[in-house]
Amino acid sequence: MNTSAVFEKARAENRAALIGYLPAGYPSVAGGIDALKAMVDAGVDVVEIGLPYSDPLMDGPVIQAAVDAALRAGTDTTHVLRTVEAVAETGTPALVMSYWNPIDRYGTERFARDLASAGGAGAITPDLLPDDSDEWLPAARAHDLDTVFLIAPSSTDERIALTAEACRGFVYAASTMGVTGTRDQVGDAAAGLVARARTVTQTPLAVGLGVSNGDQAAQIASFADGVIVGSAFVRCMLEADSPAEGARAAGKLAADLAAGVRRR
Repeated sequence: MNTSAVFEKARAENRAALIGYLPAGYPSVAGGIDALKAMVDAGVDVVEIGLPYSDPLMDGPVIQAAVDAALRAGTDTTHVLRTVEAVAETGTPALVMSYWNPIDRYGTERFARDLASAGGAGAITPDLLPDDSDEWLPAARAHDLDTVFLIAPSSTDERIALTAEACRGFVYAASTMGVTGTRDQVGDAAAGLVARARTVTQTPLAVGLGVSNGDQAAQIASFADGVIVGSAFVRCMLEADSPAEGARAAGKLAADLAAGVRRR
């Protein structure tokens, strides 16, 4: 099933889609795969797999801690693609979340080709603007990959329209300005951002940054097509006494969030 089909299915079920993130290679490549599979089994509809990078501008301290550990263990793009392949084999769309520099270093066409060969659905590129995507967009289109870009409350209407036009799969709406991380409350600006975006696109809109529990997921699901959760899943892994316990905790959180997106 591709990403668009997931959103269509969720819409037919009168709910939002649940999108879950973990960086590849933490606590190990195999341990990360086990956790992602537990999340899928518990109700995550789409998986984001982080490509560890040494200069993660948008990542808060929780994700940075896991990414740093993955890098120290030698995680590279080949391990990310192995993780994509393992998730894709479950029938769940797997997108790579990556800053542009690692993709550029790997080779844009090569990355698109290898991601598609691994069964990947596409990529989310948080620091890449559609205006600067002359290399990425043609390569992604040639391999039928989703291209997901970010909009934020500070985005102008013109910028939202331009970004949505370049997106395939869904538009990533950042609920607040700043780095990733769980928050006690999800910013009110998210609903306004989604409302503005709906005036210029029919592409599904998924909201992320700050969601950490089922109640917050239900709040977002009341106005968005998808709910994105990252730091809360990573925290499960960081605080666990063992990789197996981390996978169980991530699965338990996924079940809570999956119930939340159904309470819209």
